[in-house]
Amino acid sequence: MPGVVAAGHPESAEAGAAALRAGGNAVDAAVAAVLASFSVESPLTGFGAGGYMMVATPSAEVTLLDFFVAAPGLDGEARHTELVPVPVRFDDTTEQVFYVGPASCGVPGTAAGLVRALERFGTVPLSELVRPAIALARDGAPVNAQQAYILDILSPIHDRLTGTRALYAPEGTELVEGDVFRFGELAEALERFGAEGAEPFYRGEIAAAITSFIVDNGGTIGAKDLASYEALERRPIAAPFRGTEVLTNPPPSSGGLLIAYCLGLLERLGDRSRPEQLVTAMAAANDLRSLEFAESLYEEGFEAGVLDAGGLDLAAADLLGSTTHISVIDSDGTCASVTCSNGSGSGVLVPGTGVILNNMLGEEDLNPLGFHKIAPGRRVPSMMAPTMVVRDGAVELVLGSAGSNRIRSAILQTVVRVVEQGLPVERAIEAPRLHFEDGVVQAEPGIDGLSLELIEAGGTAVARWPEINLFFGGVQAVARDPRTGALSGGGDPRRGGAVATA
Repeated sequence: MPGVVAAGHPESAEAGAAALRAGGNAVDAAVAAVLASFSVESPLTGFGAGGYMMVATPSAEVTLLDFFVAAPGLDGEARHTELVPVPVRFDDTTEQVFYVGPASCGVPGTAAGLVRALERFGTVPLSELVRPAIALARDGAPVNAQQAYILDILSPIHDRLTGTRALYAPEGTELVEGDVFRFGELAEALERFGAEGAEPFYRGEIAAAITSFIVDNGGTIGAKDLASYEALERRPIAAPFRGTEVLTNPPPSSGGLLIAYCLGLLERLGDRSRPEQLVTAMAAANDLRSLEFAESLYEEGFEAGVLDAGGLDLAAADLLGSTTHISVIDSDGTCASVTCSNGSGSGVLVPGTGVILNNMLGEEDLNPLGFHKIAPGRRVPSMMAPTMVVRDGAVELVLGSAGSNRIRSAILQTVVRVVEQGLPVERAIEAPRLHFEDGVVQAEPGIDGLSLELIEAGGTAVARWPEINLFFGGVQAVARDPRTGALSGGGDPRRGGAVATA
C-alpha cells in the first residue's frame, strides 16, 4: 500500500490520498487534506483557525510545527465589546458554554503553518494541492449526517451574525443532511492562497479586511498582530509507555503534557489500564490545571518537572491509596499528524474573504488565565495534541483528535488500546470512551459495567450515555504493523471520520 490517510470527512481523506497517488509524500497529503477540510468541515476549521503538525521523516526525526492561534493586542487596540456566552447542547443533559463574537477572535495561523510545512517537508507545489479544496468549495459537497449534527448544535453561534447565518442557513433554512453546501468566497480565498501563499492573509488585502472588520466590531486583531505572526518549530515531548515512546505536543500547549502525565501514571498503576485507572489518571491530570500551571506553560523546561520520574512515582503512590484531525503515513515512512481548529467558531465571517475567525480567546478550557489576559503575541494554550508512537526507532502509530477538553482523554484511551491492549487501530478508535471532568465520569455504552459501579462506590458520579457521541472526541489515526510493515487506518465514527488509501 503506497500510503493511508485518516481524516474527519471522506472528501478530506480522499484529497490526501489523491496527493499520495500523484507522487506526493505524507506532508503533501496532509496539506491537501487540511485544505479540503476547510471546504467540507468549515464550522471546525479554515483560514481563521490555528493548528499543529507533527512530522516524522523515514529516519524518525520528528518535528512539531506550531501554527496555533496567538493572542492579539500588539497594536494596542482597545476591546469595546464583551464576549458573548452561547450554550451548545450535545444532548438533552450535556451542555458546554462557548464565548463568541469579534472579541473572542485570536490571530489565525493555518495559512502560515501550511506554507511552512510545505517549505520544510513538501514535494508538491501548493497550487496543485489546493485544487480539490477549490472544487469542493465552489461546486459544493453534500452535508453528511455528522456535519448536519455539528451545524445543528452550533446554530446558536452561527445565527448571531449575518455572515454565518446566511452561509449555513441560506434563504433562512438551516442546512440538513443531503443538502449541498457551497462556499464561493472560500473558493476565491483558496485560489489566492494557491497562487500567492500566506502573504495576503497577513500583510495583504485579506489581512486588511480582517483587521478592519474585527476592530470596527469590537475585537482587537490589528495589522501588527497579523504581520508579525509566524509558524514555529518545537521539539515534541516524549513519554515512555509499555515499551514504546509516545511523542506529543509540547508547551505552551497543555494537552500533550497532560496526556504524557497520564501515561506516566498508568505505567505506575499496574500492567492493565482498566476504567478505574484511567479515571484516576484523568483526575490527577485535572488537578494539575491550576493558575500556576497555566502560567508555567510559557517557562522553558517546565515539562521536565511535570514528567520527572521521581515525581510521577510519588504521585502514583498517592493515587494507589485512589477541530478536525488528519493522520498520514506514506510508503517511504514519512508521517504527518495535523490538528486544526476554529474552536466552536466565533460566528464572525469577514465579508468578502472566506475567513471565519476562531473564538480561542473565548474558550474557557484553552484560556485558563482569564479572557484577554494572555500577553499579545503569545500562543493561546491548547488541548490539541498531534501524537506519534515510536517503537525501536520506527513510528508505528500516528494519531490526534478533535473534541475540546476531551481531546486528551480520547488520545490517551486510543494509545492504551493499541499499545497496551493490542487492538487494531480501527477497533481502538471505535471502542467506547469515558471522560472525567468536574467530578463526573461521562461514559459511552460498552464501558465495563463493574468498573463503573466501582467508580460510583468510590464516590464519583457516572453519567451513562445512550450511544457514542462526538462529545467524546474525534480520533483519526493510521498505523504501521511493526512485523509486516502493513499500513492501516481508522476514522472516528463519532465525527464521520474516513480512511483513504493511495
